[in-house]
Amino acid sequence: MPESRASDLHDLGTAAAYISGLTLDLRAFFDYYRNEIMLELKTKIRPETGRKNRQIRKTGLIPAVLYGKKVDNLLLSVKEGDFEKIYQAAGENTLIKLKIGGDKDKTDRNGERVVLIQDIARDSVSDKIIHIDFNQVKLDETIVVEIPLVFVGESKAVVRENGVLVKNISSLEVEALPQNLPHEIQVDISVLKTFNENVRIKDVKVPEGTQIKGNPEDVIATVVPPRTQEELEKLEEAPTESVEQVETEAKGKEKTEEKTPAGESPTEVKIEQKKE
Repeated sequence: MPESRASDLHDLGTAAAYISGLTLDLRAFFDYYRNEIMLELKTKIRPETGRKNRQIRKTGLIPAVLYGKKVDNLLLSVKEGDFEKIYQAAGENTLIKLKIGGDKDKTDRNGERVVLIQDIARDSVSDKIIHIDFNQVKLDETIVVEIPLVFVGESKAVVRENGVLVKNISSLEVEALPQNLPHEIQVDISVLKTFNENVRIKDVKVPEGTQIKGNPEDVIATVVPPRTQEELEKLEEAPTESVEQVETEAKGKEKTEEKTPAGESPTEVKIEQKKE
């Protein structure tokens, strides 16, 4: 082998080893960041409830509630901009540290709480966040949380056979310590090479210390053959009722109801008439 070629291969090998080591270092860093360095969010106790929540939102704050196992509920308010940044970075399955203040009467309610973002409510029109649920957790107790599935890879049955990917499950319940909860669970669909193959719950890999709740045999994803031309034509020929038919049926029903006394069926009326 020429020396230049050997040198190039050596350089490539060195670069690959460096990148591999760098990747491991980055993963270690993010694991450390996730488990040891919690994002912090400042909140305040709010006395207002109900209709006054609208006034709170007008000032750029989001009403929130904190609850948990053996924890007294707290009504809170959070700056909209602060929460948006935290939510984009953390999502719903990452621990964050709430710094609570603003209660001058009951100072024991102030301080720091370790929580998960349990739920958010959005405005149906603007899609802005209008309410937040925080769940205070204990780091030494496991909890059950719904984790979203992310489908990765490429299925040969879809690409080469024009199959249709069917996703039966979009999230899974998992049990783990709060600090071990994954952001998401990846589902590799590259194993779906034919129409006879499935990805089941038992095929999914989760981090150590995380247990999936549910039937291991349940199918998460599969690929079905595309519809034939004959099937598509049958769908197009499906009978449909016209507006005129619906109106005619409705008028006929109204006339029947008018002639029938309240509490009696048309059959009962006809029987009584015959007896007369």
